[in-house]
Amino acid sequence: MKLDDVKLIGVVGGGVMGGGIAQSYAVAGFNVIVQDINDEAIEKTRQAMFEGKWSIKRSVEVGKLKFDDCVAAMNRVRLTTKQQDLKDCDIIVEAVPEKLDLKQQVFKTLDGIVKPEAIFASNTSGFVIQEVAQDVSESRKTRFVGMHYSNPVTTMRMCEVIYTPQSADENVQAIRDLAEKSGKVVSMVKDTPGTYGFLLNRIFAAAAREARAIAEAGIATREDIDKAMITGRNWPAGFFGSRGGIGKEW
Repeated sequence: MKLDDVKLIGVVGGGVMGGGIAQSYAVAGFNVIVQDINDEAIEKTRQAMFEGKWSIKRSVEVGKLKFDDCVAAMNRVRLTTKQQDLKDCDIIVEAVPEKLDLKQQVFKTLDGIVKPEAIFASNTSGFVIQEVAQDVSESRKTRFVGMHYSNPVTTMRMCEVIYTPQSADENVQAIRDLAEKSGKVVSMVKDTPGTYGFLLNRIFAAAAREARAIAEAGIATREDIDKAMITGRNWPAGFFGSRGGIGKEW
């Protein structure tokens, strides 16, 4: 599949993360369906996408999006509780909670619903993509990749595209093109069994371990470690202070 073939994108799992992913596609000109487990979850996603701090409407208020473009993007979004509504999607991006067995079950079910030529992508924070894809058909595994975003998706430009030995080059390229068209800067990552975290989370975790070791050894206080990283590397936050997270203020 090539990016020109993509007419409809499905995002499974809403909230701040899934809603942000869907919003970035809608703003980029794609029709999007967001599917979640119940009406309450759907309403939270609608609120995050249309009314929240990082929403489409907020983009107009801060001058990043024109009013007419905002209306057009909102009209390209459909929300549903029915997985069957995803059957004609060209790309599926999963953003359900970070539980491996849940992700495996979601993809196993979708493999029997969504058209066979569709590409599947997981927004896992770091699970091995081949393990996430273990229960889909062999043909689907050639159309299976990782697509890890950073929160909040609408303002953070990073996207890690993770490819497996089974991932077909054309499908990997289509996913990279999609990310770039939606304004992201892509880092390509080889799926590696026995690891967790890809680039962003794996490197940060290693740095955080060293920061804790320095603090525990009494070499520097936590406050001074954070000050060094914030002022020396221009980080918005250090290792020990408030970092926020998905659904929280940054």
